[in-house]
Amino acid sequence: MSRPFVALLYSISIAEGRRLVMADLRDLAADLGLERPRTLLATGNLLFEAEGDARAIEARLEPAFAERFGRAVSIIVRDGTGWPRLMAANPFPEAAEREPARVAVRVMRTPADAAAVARLSPYLAPGERLAVAGGDLWVHLPDGFAPSRLPGAITPRREGIGTFRNWNTVKRIGAALAG
Repeated sequence: MSRPFVALLYSISIAEGRRLVMADLRDLAADLGLERPRTLLATGNLLFEAEGDARAIEARLEPAFAERFGRAVSIIVRDGTGWPRLMAANPFPEAAEREPARVAVRVMRTPADAAAVARLSPYLAPGERLAVAGGDLWVHLPDGFAPSRLPGAITPRREGIGTFRNWNTVKRIGAALAG
C-alpha cells in the first residue's frame, strides 16, 4: 500500500547558472512511478506517495536524476508519516517561533551521532546553538546562515549526507503532508 514520502534535494543547481525547474522534478518522479508527485517551494522539496522504503526510493531517484539532468545530487527521502516526529524533535522551539528562518534542521541520510556536537562546536560563534535530535542536526543561528562558519563545516565528508531546511520549510512540508 502506498504511503507519503518527502524527498529533499541537496541542490537544485544542475548546470552553470541553471536551476532545476520543479515541473521537471515532478515529471521525473511520475516517470519513476511515484504517485501524486508535487513540489513545495522552488527549493527541491518533493512530496509523493509510493510503496517500499526510503532507501529503495533514494536508490531509484538519485541515478535517474543524474541521468536526466546530467548532475549527481544527493536526495534524502523520508517516510512522510515520520515528519511529525522530526518536527517534534526540534530542540529550539522557542527560537523557531521567534525567528523561523534562523532555525534549521540538516535532515540526514544516516543518523548523526551525539559526538557531532563536539566535533562541530569549534565552528560555533557566540549565541549559535547546535544539537542532534532524532538523528538529525539542528542549528539555531541568530545572525543568520551567511555569516556563520557552522553550515560550511557540516560537510558530507565530515558529517555524512544531509541537507538543510529552515523551520518555515519544515512546517510547510508538515502542513502539506497533513492536508
